[in-house]
Amino acid sequence: MALFVCVDGLQARSAAVMEIAPGIFMWPGHQEEFSSHNQGHIANIGFIVGSERVAVIDTGSSYQEGLALRKAIRETTQLPIEFVIITHMHPDHSLGAAAFKQDKPAYIGHAQLSDALARRQSVYLKRMQEILGAVAEGTEMVFPTQTVAVDSSLTLDLGARMLHLHAYPTAHTNNDLSVYDQKTGTLWLSDLLFIERTPVVDGSLLGWLKVMDEISRQPCIAMVSAETGGSGQCGEVRRIVPGHGPVTTQWQKALADQRRYLDFVAAGIRKVISKGGSISQAVENVGWEERENWLLFDEFHGRNVTAVFAELEWE
Repeated sequence: MALFVCVDGLQARSAAVMEIAPGIFMWPGHQEEFSSHNQGHIANIGFIVGSERVAVIDTGSSYQEGLALRKAIRETTQLPIEFVIITHMHPDHSLGAAAFKQDKPAYIGHAQLSDALARRQSVYLKRMQEILGAVAEGTEMVFPTQTVAVDSSLTLDLGARMLHLHAYPTAHTNNDLSVYDQKTGTLWLSDLLFIERTPVVDGSLLGWLKVMDEISRQPCIAMVSAETGGSGQCGEVRRIVPGHGPVTTQWQKALADQRRYLDFVAAGIRKVISKGGSISQAVENVGWEERENWLLFDEFHGRNVTAVFAELEWE
Protein backbone atom coordinates (compact mmCIF):
# COMPACT_ATOMS: atom_id res chain seq x y z
CA MET A 1 0.00 0.00 0.00
CA ALA A 2 1.08 3.59 -0.58
CA LEU A 3 1.84 5.77 2.42
CA PHE A 4 0.31 9.24 2.73
CA VAL A 5 1.59 12.34 4.47
CA CYS A 6 0.23 15.88 4.49
CA VAL A 7 2.30 18.35 2.48
CA ASP A 8 1.03 21.89 1.89
CA GLY A 9 -2.54 20.73 2.32
CA LEU A 10 -2.20 17.99 -0.31
CA GLN A 11 -1.64 14.29 0.12
CA ALA A 12 1.86 13.47 -1.08
CA ARG A 13 2.49 9.79 -1.49
CA SER A 14 5.38 7.44 -1.13
CA ALA A 15 4.89 4.95 -3.95
CA ALA A 16 4.80 1.27 -2.99
CA VAL A 17 7.07 0.11 -5.79
CA MET A 18 8.16 -3.49 -6.27
CA GLU A 19 11.30 -4.73 -8.02
CA ILE A 20 9.95 -7.16 -10.61
CA ALA A 21 13.38 -7.92 -12.12
CA PRO A 22 16.87 -6.62 -11.29
CA GLY A 23 16.75 -2.84 -11.71
CA ILE A 24 13.12 -2.75 -12.89
CA PHE A 25 10.60 -1.23 -10.50
CA MET A 26 6.82 -1.13 -10.88
CA TRP A 27 4.13 0.59 -8.81
CA PRO A 28 1.07 -1.64 -9.39
CA GLY A 29 -2.15 0.20 -10.15
CA HIS A 30 -5.47 -0.60 -8.52
CA GLN A 31 -7.80 -2.67 -10.70
CA GLU A 32 -10.45 0.03 -10.39
CA GLU A 33 -11.81 3.04 -12.22
CA PHE A 34 -10.67 6.56 -11.24
CA SER A 35 -11.89 7.66 -7.80
CA SER A 36 -10.98 9.94 -4.94
CA HIS A 37 -10.38 6.79 -2.87
CA ASN A 38 -7.59 5.43 -5.10
CA GLN A 39 -6.48 8.99 -5.97
CA GLY A 40 -6.25 8.05 -9.63
CA HIS A 41 -3.58 5.39 -9.21
CA ILE A 42 -5.05 2.73 -11.49
CA ALA A 43 -2.25 2.00 -13.99
CA ASN A 44 1.05 0.18 -13.65
CA ILE A 45 3.82 2.77 -13.75
CA GLY A 46 7.50 2.56 -12.84
CA PHE A 47 11.15 3.06 -13.69
CA ILE A 48 14.28 1.26 -14.86
CA VAL A 49 17.72 1.90 -13.36
CA GLY A 50 20.94 1.55 -15.35
CA SER A 51 24.48 2.10 -14.15
CA GLU A 52 24.44 5.75 -15.27
CA ARG A 53 20.86 6.97 -15.60
CA VAL A 54 17.17 6.25 -15.00
CA ALA A 55 14.19 5.93 -17.35
CA VAL A 56 10.65 6.46 -16.09
CA ILE A 57 7.86 4.47 -17.75
CA ASP A 58 4.56 6.32 -17.42
CA THR A 59 3.84 8.83 -14.69
CA GLY A 60 0.30 8.30 -13.39
CA SER A 61 -2.79 10.47 -13.51
CA SER A 62 -1.71 13.58 -11.60
CA TYR A 63 1.21 15.77 -10.62
CA GLN A 64 0.99 14.32 -7.11
CA GLU A 65 1.20 10.76 -8.39
CA GLY A 66 4.20 11.70 -10.48
CA LEU A 67 5.85 13.22 -7.40
CA ALA A 68 5.21 10.01 -5.47
CA LEU A 69 6.89 8.01 -8.21
CA ARG A 70 9.80 10.44 -8.29
CA LYS A 71 10.14 10.11 -4.51
CA ALA A 72 10.34 6.33 -4.89
CA ILE A 73 13.08 6.76 -7.49
CA ARG A 74 15.08 9.02 -5.19
CA GLU A 75 14.68 6.50 -2.37
CA THR A 76 16.16 3.88 -4.72
CA THR A 77 18.91 5.77 -6.55
CA GLN A 78 20.42 9.24 -6.98
CA LEU A 79 21.28 8.64 -10.64
CA PRO A 80 19.91 11.29 -13.01
CA ILE A 81 16.43 10.81 -14.43
CA GLU A 82 17.20 11.38 -18.09
CA PHE A 83 14.21 9.80 -19.84
CA VAL A 84 10.46 9.91 -19.20
CA ILE A 85 8.71 7.48 -21.53
CA ILE A 86 4.97 7.91 -22.06
CA THR A 87 3.51 4.71 -23.52
CA HIS A 88 0.29 6.37 -24.78
CA MET A 89 -1.99 9.32 -24.16
CA HIS A 90 -4.47 8.00 -21.58
CA PRO A 91 -4.54 10.13 -18.42
CA ASP A 92 -3.71 7.33 -15.98
CA HIS A 93 -0.39 6.94 -17.80
CA SER A 94 0.49 10.48 -18.86
CA LEU A 95 -0.72 13.23 -16.54
CA GLY A 96 1.99 12.95 -13.86
CA ALA A 97 4.73 13.96 -16.29
CA ALA A 98 5.17 17.51 -14.94
CA ALA A 99 6.57 16.09 -11.68
CA PHE A 100 9.80 15.34 -13.54
CA LYS A 101 10.34 18.74 -15.16
CA GLN A 102 12.93 19.58 -12.50
CA ASP A 103 15.08 16.73 -13.83
CA LYS A 104 15.06 18.17 -17.37
CA PRO A 105 14.61 14.75 -18.99
CA ALA A 106 13.84 13.87 -22.57
CA TYR A 107 10.12 13.14 -22.76
CA ILE A 108 9.71 10.30 -25.25
CA GLY A 109 6.56 9.05 -26.95
CA HIS A 110 4.98 7.76 -30.12
CA ALA A 111 4.98 10.11 -33.12
CA GLN A 112 1.20 10.48 -32.74
CA LEU A 113 1.31 11.22 -29.01
CA SER A 114 1.52 15.03 -29.16
CA ASP A 115 -1.54 15.32 -31.37
CA ALA A 116 -3.49 12.84 -29.21
CA LEU A 117 -2.65 14.72 -26.02
CA ALA A 118 -3.48 18.10 -27.53
CA ARG A 119 -6.90 16.91 -28.69
CA ARG A 120 -7.79 15.65 -25.21
CA GLN A 121 -5.97 18.14 -23.01
CA SER A 122 -8.92 20.13 -21.68
CA VAL A 123 -11.13 17.07 -21.20
CA TYR A 124 -8.48 15.06 -19.36
CA LEU A 125 -7.46 17.89 -17.04
CA LYS A 126 -11.05 18.81 -16.24
CA ARG A 127 -11.94 15.19 -15.51
CA MET A 128 -9.03 14.70 -13.12
CA GLN A 129 -9.91 17.91 -11.30
CA GLU A 130 -13.51 16.78 -10.89
CA ILE A 131 -12.57 13.31 -9.64
CA LEU A 132 -9.42 13.96 -7.62
CA GLY A 133 -10.02 17.48 -6.33
CA ALA A 134 -6.98 18.87 -4.49
CA VAL A 135 -4.86 15.88 -5.51
CA ALA A 136 -5.09 17.12 -9.11
CA GLU A 137 -3.60 20.52 -8.28
CA GLY A 138 -0.44 21.20 -10.26
CA THR A 139 -1.35 18.66 -12.94
CA GLU A 140 -0.60 19.78 -16.48
CA MET A 141 -0.10 18.25 -19.88
CA VAL A 142 3.52 17.65 -20.93
CA PHE A 143 4.27 16.94 -24.56
CA PRO A 144 7.08 14.72 -25.88
CA THR A 145 10.37 16.29 -26.83
CA GLN A 146 11.47 13.18 -28.73
CA THR A 147 9.27 10.78 -30.72
CA VAL A 148 9.40 7.35 -32.31
CA ALA A 149 7.87 6.95 -35.78
CA VAL A 150 5.24 4.29 -36.48
CA ASP A 151 6.76 0.82 -37.00
CA SER A 152 10.13 2.18 -35.90
CA SER A 153 12.31 1.59 -32.86
CA LEU A 154 14.60 3.67 -30.68
CA THR A 155 17.35 2.43 -28.38
CA LEU A 156 18.17 4.17 -25.09
CA ASP A 157 21.41 3.52 -23.19
CA LEU A 158 20.99 3.67 -19.41
CA GLY A 159 24.55 2.49 -18.80
CA ALA A 160 25.14 -1.28 -18.91
CA ARG A 161 21.46 -1.53 -19.84
CA MET A 162 19.78 -0.97 -23.22
CA LEU A 163 16.11 -0.19 -23.64
CA HIS A 164 14.44 -0.73 -27.00
CA LEU A 165 11.31 1.33 -27.65
CA HIS A 166 8.90 0.42 -30.44
CA ALA A 167 6.01 2.46 -31.85
CA TYR A 168 3.03 0.52 -33.20
CA PRO A 169 0.34 1.19 -35.80
CA THR A 170 -3.11 1.95 -34.39
CA ALA A 171 -4.11 -0.70 -31.85
CA HIS A 172 -5.28 0.04 -28.29
CA THR A 173 -4.81 3.70 -29.30
CA ASN A 174 -3.10 5.33 -32.27
CA ASN A 175 -0.01 6.10 -30.15
CA ASP A 176 1.06 2.88 -28.39
CA LEU A 177 4.70 2.45 -27.43
CA SER A 178 6.40 -0.57 -25.83
CA VAL A 179 9.67 -0.75 -23.90
CA TYR A 180 11.93 -3.81 -23.96
CA ASP A 181 14.74 -4.23 -21.42
CA GLN A 182 17.43 -6.32 -23.03
CA LYS A 183 19.18 -7.11 -19.75
CA THR A 184 16.27 -8.93 -18.10
CA GLY A 185 14.07 -9.82 -21.06
CA THR A 186 11.26 -7.65 -19.70
CA LEU A 187 8.76 -6.27 -22.21
CA TRP A 188 6.70 -3.36 -20.86
CA LEU A 189 3.63 -3.50 -23.11
CA SER A 190 1.50 -1.08 -21.11
CA ASP A 191 -2.09 -1.04 -22.38
CA LEU A 192 -1.37 -3.21 -25.38
CA LEU A 193 -2.09 -5.91 -22.79
CA PHE A 194 -4.74 -5.94 -20.07
CA ILE A 195 -4.70 -8.75 -17.50
CA GLU A 196 -7.85 -9.41 -15.43
CA ARG A 197 -9.31 -5.97 -16.29
CA THR A 198 -11.54 -5.52 -19.36
CA PRO A 199 -9.45 -4.35 -22.34
CA VAL A 200 -10.41 -0.91 -23.67
CA VAL A 201 -10.60 -0.27 -27.41
CA ASP A 202 -9.73 3.36 -28.12
CA GLY A 203 -8.04 2.83 -31.45
CA SER A 204 -8.72 -0.10 -33.76
CA LEU A 205 -9.81 -3.60 -32.78
CA LEU A 206 -8.53 -4.99 -36.07
CA GLY A 207 -5.23 -3.19 -35.65
CA TRP A 208 -4.91 -4.40 -32.06
CA LEU A 209 -5.50 -8.03 -33.07
CA LYS A 210 -2.81 -7.67 -35.71
CA VAL A 211 -0.31 -6.21 -33.23
CA MET A 212 -1.05 -8.97 -30.70
CA ASP A 213 -0.55 -11.61 -33.38
CA GLU A 214 2.81 -10.11 -34.27
CA ILE A 215 3.91 -10.04 -30.63
CA SER A 216 2.74 -13.59 -29.89
CA ARG A 217 4.51 -14.97 -32.97
CA GLN A 218 7.81 -13.42 -31.93
CA PRO A 219 9.89 -15.52 -29.52
CA CYS A 220 12.08 -12.46 -29.15
CA ILE A 221 12.17 -8.70 -29.69
CA ALA A 222 14.17 -7.24 -32.56
CA MET A 223 16.69 -4.80 -31.14
CA VAL A 224 17.17 -2.08 -33.74
CA SER A 225 17.76 1.63 -33.26
CA ALA A 226 15.83 4.02 -35.48
CA GLU A 227 18.81 6.37 -35.36
CA THR A 228 21.71 4.01 -35.88
CA GLY A 229 20.16 0.96 -37.48
CA GLY A 230 21.17 -2.37 -36.03
CA SER A 231 22.35 -5.91 -36.60
CA GLY A 232 18.95 -7.54 -36.22
CA GLN A 233 19.89 -9.01 -32.85
CA CYS A 234 17.11 -10.66 -30.95
CA GLY A 235 16.20 -10.47 -27.27
CA GLU A 236 14.13 -13.11 -25.50
CA VAL A 237 10.90 -12.07 -23.77
CA ARG A 238 10.88 -13.53 -20.26
CA ARG A 239 8.11 -11.45 -18.70
CA ILE A 240 5.59 -8.81 -19.71
CA VAL A 241 4.37 -5.80 -17.76
CA PRO A 242 0.75 -5.00 -18.74
CA GLY A 243 -0.81 -1.59 -18.36
CA HIS A 244 -3.24 -3.04 -15.85
CA GLY A 245 -2.89 -6.26 -13.89
CA PRO A 246 -0.03 -8.40 -12.59
CA VAL A 247 3.32 -8.91 -14.27
CA THR A 248 3.35 -12.26 -16.03
CA THR A 249 5.84 -14.79 -17.35
CA GLN A 250 2.90 -16.62 -18.95
CA TRP A 251 2.55 -13.86 -21.48
CA GLN A 252 1.39 -16.02 -24.37
CA LYS A 253 -1.63 -17.09 -22.32
CA ALA A 254 -2.32 -13.51 -21.28
CA LEU A 255 -2.30 -12.38 -24.91
CA ALA A 256 -4.54 -15.33 -25.85
CA ASP A 257 -7.06 -14.39 -23.13
CA GLN A 258 -7.22 -10.82 -24.39
CA ARG A 259 -7.52 -12.02 -27.96
CA ARG A 260 -10.39 -14.32 -27.02
CA TYR A 261 -12.37 -11.38 -25.63
CA LEU A 262 -11.70 -9.17 -28.65
CA ASP A 263 -12.52 -12.03 -31.04
CA PHE A 264 -15.86 -12.56 -29.28
CA VAL A 265 -16.63 -8.86 -29.68
CA ALA A 266 -15.67 -8.82 -33.36
CA ALA A 267 -17.54 -12.02 -34.24
CA GLY A 268 -20.68 -10.95 -32.40
CA ILE A 269 -20.77 -7.53 -33.98
CA ARG A 270 -20.24 -8.95 -37.47
CA LYS A 271 -23.22 -11.23 -36.88
CA VAL A 272 -25.42 -8.31 -35.82
CA ILE A 273 -24.31 -6.23 -38.81
CA SER A 274 -24.94 -9.10 -41.24
CA LYS A 275 -28.55 -9.19 -40.06
CA GLY A 276 -28.99 -5.45 -40.37
CA GLY A 277 -28.96 -4.92 -36.62
CA SER A 278 -28.17 -1.72 -34.73
CA ILE A 279 -25.48 -0.62 -32.29
CA SER A 280 -27.96 -0.86 -29.41
CA GLN A 281 -28.76 -4.46 -30.35
CA ALA A 282 -25.06 -5.23 -30.42
CA VAL A 283 -24.51 -3.68 -26.99
CA GLU A 284 -27.35 -5.78 -25.58
CA ASN A 285 -26.25 -9.08 -27.09
CA VAL A 286 -22.57 -9.19 -27.99
CA GLY A 287 -19.77 -10.57 -25.83
CA TRP A 288 -21.67 -11.17 -22.61
CA GLU A 289 -20.29 -14.69 -22.34
CA GLU A 290 -17.04 -13.01 -21.30
CA ARG A 291 -18.52 -11.04 -18.42
CA GLU A 292 -17.30 -13.31 -15.62
CA ASN A 293 -13.73 -13.30 -16.98
CA TRP A 294 -12.99 -9.59 -16.61
CA LEU A 295 -13.07 -6.87 -13.97
CA LEU A 296 -14.96 -3.64 -14.76
CA PHE A 297 -16.83 -5.40 -17.55
CA ASP A 298 -20.04 -3.44 -17.09
CA GLU A 299 -18.12 -0.16 -17.11
CA PHE A 300 -16.27 -0.73 -20.38
CA HIS A 301 -17.77 -3.51 -22.46
CA GLY A 302 -20.65 -1.48 -23.88
CA ARG A 303 -18.28 1.27 -24.85
CA ASN A 304 -16.06 -1.27 -26.61
CA VAL A 305 -18.98 -2.70 -28.57
CA THR A 306 -20.08 0.78 -29.64
CA ALA A 307 -16.58 1.72 -30.83
CA VAL A 308 -15.97 -1.55 -32.64
CA PHE A 309 -19.40 -1.51 -34.31
CA ALA A 310 -18.47 1.78 -35.96
CA GLU A 311 -15.20 0.26 -37.15
CA LEU A 312 -16.57 -3.03 -38.46
CA GLU A 313 -19.65 -1.51 -40.09
CA TRP A 314 -17.41 -0.28 -42.90
CA GLU A 315 -14.91 -3.14 -43.24
